[in-house]
Amino acid sequence: MLLWSLLVIFAPLSEEADWLTLEAPSVVFEGDSIDLMCQKKKDWWKIQTVVYYRDGKQLQFPDKVSSVSIPRAAPRDSGQYSCSATARKYFLPRSKSSRSVGIEVLELFPRPVLTVSSYRPTEGSPVTLTCETRPSPQRSNVQLQFCFFRDGKALGSGWSSSPELRVPAMWTEDSGSYWCQAETAALTVRKQSLQSQIHVQRVPVSNVSLEIWAPRGPVIEGGSLVLLCSVAKGTGNITFSWHREATRASVGRKTQRSLSAELEVPAVQEGDAGRYYCRADNGHDPVQSRLLSVRVRSPVSHPVLTLRELGPQAMVGNVVELHCEAQRGSPPILYRFYHENVTLVNISVPSGGGASFNLSLTAEHSGNYSCEADNGLGAQRSEVVPLNVTGTIGCRRDHVTARVLGTLCGGLGFIAAALLCYYGSHKIAGGRSAPHAPSLLFLRDASSANPQESTHASSLPDIEELQPDYVNVGPIDVVYSQVWSIQPPENSANTRRMILENKDSHIIYSDVKET
Repeated sequence: MLLWSLLVIFAPLSEEADWLTLEAPSVVFEGDSIDLMCQKKKDWWKIQTVVYYRDGKQLQFPDKVSSVSIPRAAPRDSGQYSCSATARKYFLPRSKSSRSVGIEVLELFPRPVLTVSSYRPTEGSPVTLTCETRPSPQRSNVQLQFCFFRDGKALGSGWSSSPELRVPAMWTEDSGSYWCQAETAALTVRKQSLQSQIHVQRVPVSNVSLEIWAPRGPVIEGGSLVLLCSVAKGTGNITFSWHREATRASVGRKTQRSLSAELEVPAVQEGDAGRYYCRADNGHDPVQSRLLSVRVRSPVSHPVLTLRELGPQAMVGNVVELHCEAQRGSPPILYRFYHENVTLVNISVPSGGGASFNLSLTAEHSGNYSCEADNGLGAQRSEVVPLNVTGTIGCRRDHVTARVLGTLCGGLGFIAAALLCYYGSHKIAGGRSAPHAPSLLFLRDASSANPQESTHASSLPDIEELQPDYVNVGPIDVVYSQVWSIQPPENSANTRRMILENKDSHIIYSDVKET
């Protein structure tokens, strides 16, 4: 009995070949698990330890288990696998190795390749990134997802089922190293592309211009002023700055990613007028615009109406100067003068200052006067100034004139006084007169030619039949007349001839009004 047992134990190994086998799949895909099981064929052997090998190298697994698993297999896990076991029978240990089993791990999808629409784009232009790969035909139902990176930072919204990423505008700061990753939806396999360098090109600024953008029309004091600085070309962050030519100091500065920028002055003042320019700079040499003239117009203030050259009283025949002036307001300014809200005259002043005109007073000129200033930004009216015209150029003043005439011409002065009284009293009675122009009466003295001639008015011929020797050369209301003082001859038929032939008489002037 003992002898038979020893023979069994030390029997040739060939008699118990294949008593230990390794069960394993021959083909697996990436991400699948590799299940290994080392089994004995005869039950009377009690396995104590198991060791697994790949390509002759021991794998690190617990040595007291008969089955193990390699999760998420990768191509590097391909190779020849085997196992060895230590068994005991009848108190005698024994070791045995299984036959080798070849296992191939197939690629589920190839390594992705990152393609770029432009590796040297200009700033502001779009770029499309594509992560190119697809699952093996044997596993075409596998779902993949993708993610793109720049310098280790994920782009966009992260992982997505789309293999493309479109960047709408690239800037210089977007230059760097790009790659992509693809992985299964089950997160079992992830692969990364090679890195690609993208260098974004910057376009220098050019054709810088400055204009008044809003509001349209003139820049009015107190309103808003918007200066628009723009460039025809230029990429990236552009720094815009605005300057006054007089001081060259910056009045505003903005940095933004656009081809234009605005500078707003919310409440412009008249002192803001002047010439301006702007500059644009995106990292290259700054470019300056042409000069822009900014005119600030101010509305007129309430004008002041003054009446100048008046004596203690405003008398008929006096000349008064009406002066209207607004202290503030951009020219040109149109001044309007009113008498009882009826327009007298319009005067345009192109370069500032006030406006004036003269008025020869009549009784009808009494009343309220005012003026208005308007430069197109709103008319302003002055306060009302009253004027009371008293007295007339009548008999009272003409008595003085008559005394002078009497001294110079003898009896002719009394005739002149009578005529002056006639015109003055007729005027008071409501006769027509011009508001601004007095009439002149020319008196001609004939006594020097004939000292013996009488001055009695009763001996005068019908003087109204005589015609004036002069025609009007001034205002239409001026009357030129001649008056003679003569002694009527015995032959009154020759009176007209004697008067008309007397050419040496002196001419005396006096103010009269035309009726």
